[in-house]
Amino acid sequence: MYQALYRKWRPQTFTDVCGQELITTALKNEIKNNRLSHAYLFTGCRGTGKTTCAKILAKAVNCEHPVDGDPCNACATCRGIDDGSVLDVTEIDAASNNGVDSIRDLRDEVAFTPVVGKYRVYIIDEVHMLSAGAFNALLKTLEEPPAHVIFILATTEVHKLPATILSRCQRFDFNRIAPEAIASRVSFVATQEGLAITPDAAMLLARLADGALRDALSLLDQCASGNTTIDAAVVATATGMASREALYALTECVARRDAAGALEAVDTLYRSSKDMERLCAEWIGYVRNLMVLKSVPDGGELIIAAPEELEQMQALARTLELPAILHMMEVLQTALERLRGGVVRRVEMEMAVLKLCDPALDNTQAALLSRISELEKAVRAGGVVESAVQTDAGGPLPPSDEGGARATARAEGEMNFAQTTPQSADTDEPPLPEPSAQPTNDAPAPAPDEEIPFAKWGEVLESLLTSCPPLYGVLAQSQAVLKGEMLLICTENALFKELLAQDNNKTMLADAIRQVAGKTYRLGLRRTVTVQKNTEDPLSQLLAAARKADVPVSED
Repeated sequence: MYQALYRKWRPQTFTDVCGQELITTALKNEIKNNRLSHAYLFTGCRGTGKTTCAKILAKAVNCEHPVDGDPCNACATCRGIDDGSVLDVTEIDAASNNGVDSIRDLRDEVAFTPVVGKYRVYIIDEVHMLSAGAFNALLKTLEEPPAHVIFILATTEVHKLPATILSRCQRFDFNRIAPEAIASRVSFVATQEGLAITPDAAMLLARLADGALRDALSLLDQCASGNTTIDAAVVATATGMASREALYALTECVARRDAAGALEAVDTLYRSSKDMERLCAEWIGYVRNLMVLKSVPDGGELIIAAPEELEQMQALARTLELPAILHMMEVLQTALERLRGGVVRRVEMEMAVLKLCDPALDNTQAALLSRISELEKAVRAGGVVESAVQTDAGGPLPPSDEGGARATARAEGEMNFAQTTPQSADTDEPPLPEPSAQPTNDAPAPAPDEEIPFAKWGEVLESLLTSCPPLYGVLAQSQAVLKGEMLLICTENALFKELLAQDNNKTMLADAIRQVAGKTYRLGLRRTVTVQKNTEDPLSQLLAAARKADVPVSED
């Protein structure tokens, strides 16, 4: 019967374990120095060697002729443990034996001495699946087991274990195996199996395995079905992944905002039976590489890629802004979650592509930041962003008239001082606090008692239109005069004084004046009344009416 490669080539000694040198060295030293713990905890992600090291440790502590801390694999005990005939080593799957009764049976068994070896070893795999009652039943036995018992607990989710269990075990954390180590091991196994594998294919399998050697060997087994020569194309076809060229083409279409080209690329991949969920996951990994290259000056060490592919990604990353890359990742992550939920996969992928090609279709914060980043990039490059200025008729002005529209708005804000006459200055308004640093003002200062129009009042109103629309609405028909170091605002709107006392309106007005004039003024309020021209005085009208009625009028 055919045996899977990950089982056939499972390491039999600590020396053969790949990528966990610190852990295997520590375990070998404990065996050589006879400093064995009564309980071990092996934790880490899948396929990193936890169960393998547990089985090697079980053989090493019972081996009749250990070799430098490794089992000899030749004595009767080692061979019996391998074929399952030695009952002193028991492997328990906590996922299916997680009840209190199972742990009670184990607690009764530990009292018996080993039959063949020196120790009874209990390997509890996926120990985090035990129930709370099972953990409580195991607690006392795990703390003070008989001298001939060793517990080895293995788990991928150590955070689910109670602290009372953790404190009673010697813990070893298994790290993800480096891609180079996985690729080397895959090449070795392929050679031993009579397979010809290219370095690119081995590295691609290592990247797909994501630090799990078992996954890499399982993928190698899948690629070897009907193939004696394995290259990157065979790996891509066997695993159903999109090629790196397809991911580059998709990302380039998004960078150019070419929605039609991106949809055609997705359609081509779909028709070639590429799984949309797998495509989305691989695209996220590709965009992640772009993010690293954009953020880290020398990010090549953090990316698994061939030299020519790395140069291609670096050139693509230079054309994209970081907010745009982050927006791509956020849209793809959302699409991946929806794809896993069982929606129509092709449609969901096409929706994600359209959102990437046109951020205006996406109202998330990442999309807005991406659009702002593009505008900033256009400004830095010297581009002109055209804005439509609406006329009174509702149509946009041509670009050449935009300056005229602004001049018109400024002129409307600067009223003719000849039509109004100052009547009384409102001295109730306290002056604003002086800033710590005042910019210089190039305009000539007026005489202390002289009042001159403030020529930049229209620009101040334009600034208020953006920063404080309510204040702009009150001051739209106002004007201002300078009297020494004081700026008097002339308005007939009775709401101005009330509005100025609310919130930070006075500060906003002062800031707008300082930004436009380059100087801070003390503010004052002056009400204005319209002068009625070509009208007679009421008293003169009364005297004229009296004379007309022959009423005697004294001139004194």
